[in-house]
Amino acid sequence: MSEQSEEFIVAAESKVFDKEHRRKLFFNISRYDKKVVDGKSQYSNLELAKSRASVIKTKVIENLDKYLIEFEANFIKRGGKVIWAQDGEEAISEVVRILKRAQVKTVVKAKSMVTEEVHFNDAVEKIGVESLETDLGEYIVQLRKEPPYHIVTPAMHLSKEDVAKTFHDKQNTPLDWTPADIVAHVRKLLREKYTHAEAGVTGGNFLIADVGAVAVTENEGNAMLSVAFPKIHIAIVGIEKIIPSLTDLDLFWCLLSTHGTGQNITVYNNIMTGPKQEGEIDGPEEMYVILLDNGRSELLAQVEQRRALNCIRCGACLNACPIYQGVGGHAYGTTYSGPIGSVITPHFKGMEEFKHLSFSSSLCGRCTEVCPVKIDLHNLLLINRKDSVQQKPSRTENVLWLFWKKAMLRRRTMEKGGAKLKNFMLKQFVTKAWGNRRELPKVAPKSFNQPPRKPACSRRS
Repeated sequence: MSEQSEEFIVAAESKVFDKEHRRKLFFNISRYDKKVVDGKSQYSNLELAKSRASVIKTKVIENLDKYLIEFEANFIKRGGKVIWAQDGEEAISEVVRILKRAQVKTVVKAKSMVTEEVHFNDAVEKIGVESLETDLGEYIVQLRKEPPYHIVTPAMHLSKEDVAKTFHDKQNTPLDWTPADIVAHVRKLLREKYTHAEAGVTGGNFLIADVGAVAVTENEGNAMLSVAFPKIHIAIVGIEKIIPSLTDLDLFWCLLSTHGTGQNITVYNNIMTGPKQEGEIDGPEEMYVILLDNGRSELLAQVEQRRALNCIRCGACLNACPIYQGVGGHAYGTTYSGPIGSVITPHFKGMEEFKHLSFSSSLCGRCTEVCPVKIDLHNLLLINRKDSVQQKPSRTENVLWLFWKKAMLRRRTMEKGGAKLKNFMLKQFVTKAWGNRRELPKVAPKSFNQPPRKPACSRRS
């Protein structure tokens, strides 16, 4: 059992029996679920829209090199610069080089899971650069020194009382502040940061190949402000975020918002094609797009599991998953939690260390049912399980299955030692995997194949 697996078991057990944690999570997810049902009513044929999106994304992933090169050529034409990063370390080194050259002291950063993936904030703070999250949820978890809890809703695990206490503890605000008070306080604080920051950093919901653009969708206007004032804009985006054409956005933007938050379309939708052009009065003077691999090519090489790269990060599978609803986001110990995280993380970060995530599922199929791009997530989890066993089964598993096989092949071998020995072996080798919340079954003293004893005949008087 890997260290990550043991940590997951401990964290999951702690959270799943925390009634207050589950209450908050259930309350917040249920509110999203209700909105999603309302949002889906805008479609006359939702399944057709999902099928179209699935076909487009599958086509892109099957021809990823072609579309990435097309994007790069079109983005460069408008003065942008493209950097290819093999892994997180390479992406961070390029960011650091840009920030040092421009003598950047402050970075305003819009919500981005890929920057969490490469540990952006920690890296730039080491060189003396302040990195400030501008999404409200991200700002809250940054104050708490926690990673995001959810792909779409970083502070999903917190109540409004928790948030008020966080600001009281960190910034000495009144403990009885309402959400409106907190929002006004954060808005005032961030406005000053926007106008003084030398660089802005975003992710990208979509990369548009035919026009060479980065599309960013958000609800607070923070991404727009993060790139409007600073002289430098850096977008760090996973290579799988490509879509072929600008005309595809009418399909993907609506699917993303409907399945993520229940909106017909997100409030702010930005399309950025490079630095500001001649005659334009706002926008960055320099714009960089860092195309991040970081294990995505490893996943792309898997003919069956590469379908997971179709994901548009709506978070619907997390909200639907009974495991996520029990253990929450932090227990996974990874950037991407829930069903999609359990599929992709073993390929991004190593099957041996993270194969346990693919086994941490009920395989109920709810994640597949709600996915807006029709990724059959529960089947991909099964394929991951198969691959994890084939690639490098543990020595303990090998020994156990060897003895099991020998016993199953011969009745006489299987019956040796009797129930007492079998119960001892189960207790020694299976108890930990079985869990301390369930009673370990006991082998019966007598096997089914043993004939019943004949009753003793009574002597007639």
